[in-house]
Amino acid sequence: MRLLLLLCLLILSVPAARAADDAFWAQPQRGGNSFNAVPPDRAYFDALRATGATWVRLSPDKWRSAGGRDFLMGNADHYDGLVTADVATLRRVLDDAHAAGLKVVLVPLSLPLLRWKQKNGDVVDPRLWQSLDNHVPAQAFWRDLARALHGHPALVAYNLINEPAPEYGTALAEHADAAAMRAWYATVQDGPRDLRRLYTGLIAAVREVDADMPLMLDAGWYAAADSFDYWPAPLDDPHLLYSVHMYEPYAATSAPNQSRAKPYRYPGKVPFGPGSGHWDAGRVARYLQQPLAWADRHGIARRQMVVGEFGCMRRWPDCRAYLDDVLRVLEAEKVHWAFYAFREDGWDGMDYELGDKALPWAYWKDVEAGRVPSPPRAETPVFAPILERLRAAGR
Repeated sequence: MRLLLLLCLLILSVPAARAADDAFWAQPQRGGNSFNAVPPDRAYFDALRATGATWVRLSPDKWRSAGGRDFLMGNADHYDGLVTADVATLRRVLDDAHAAGLKVVLVPLSLPLLRWKQKNGDVVDPRLWQSLDNHVPAQAFWRDLARALHGHPALVAYNLINEPAPEYGTALAEHADAAAMRAWYATVQDGPRDLRRLYTGLIAAVREVDADMPLMLDAGWYAAADSFDYWPAPLDDPHLLYSVHMYEPYAATSAPNQSRAKPYRYPGKVPFGPGSGHWDAGRVARYLQQPLAWADRHGIARRQMVVGEFGCMRRWPDCRAYLDDVLRVLEAEKVHWAFYAFREDGWDGMDYELGDKALPWAYWKDVEAGRVPSPPRAETPVFAPILERLRAAGR
């Protein structure tokens, strides 16, 4: 009798937990990204929570697998089940995040037959987009992962794949106009490069084992804010979140700009798409309105809209102004957001607590030796636009 009662309580607790997940997203949530090479510990999550962050977008793909080349999958070339020891590692990390009071959105950088470029010899892996049969292992992976993690209290969403780019290698240019995007989509709809078709299959796989977990969907062309424009409609599931990333104009915010003889400035004229133009607070706002306008046309509420990543190189002299302009839009529109990145252990480019100066040689010695570096961090001016909003939300 006691066993039967316990089973009934467990069954009833899962819908209640999922209802709590939907309630979490009912209000604007602010957080950070964790794309670390070493599984983060409790102290890491405590530090992120202390900023006022309520959630972390967590990717485990850089972690060393106990069972093969690719964490959790073993081998993205031939998926035949989750690596049990890797799942245990992930669950321990989720436990630490939960103990710190942070909610987690889990996001893979790779799927079966879609290995992340930086773990693939810096070569784009196109296999997932070459046939519908190649979608099937990705569905199996998400079905298995959703089953393995079902009911974990830290989890509030699965972000099904980070920055998909089914458009890569086709005639569609990045940041093409909406008409060109829609014309391109008409040529691939219902085929293997149809991102909506991929998501439909992945959603169905998760729903076989978890009926209510919120699922976060990145736009195409690496989650570009203008890439929902070609979607004719949202997908048919009541627990979806739609996400874009904001690094535009990328020619100015990214690492290559730092090595230019004359770096692009902000505000200023910067290459973008097929040409170039002046970028300032107004242009940032207009660009970020594109996914919101798409959402408005289709009756998608603001509580379903996410900017899952945004950032700029911390040593770029205009980074603080850029972050401030982006955040003004996100806060005004009451969308969820997560900055990139919190205390990344293998790359310092967007670790804003390090300020705008070069790091000492000791930092790079630790990275080369495979040790987690511990550089001096502080509440720097470049981190201020993010930190101010995180703290204000907590008051």
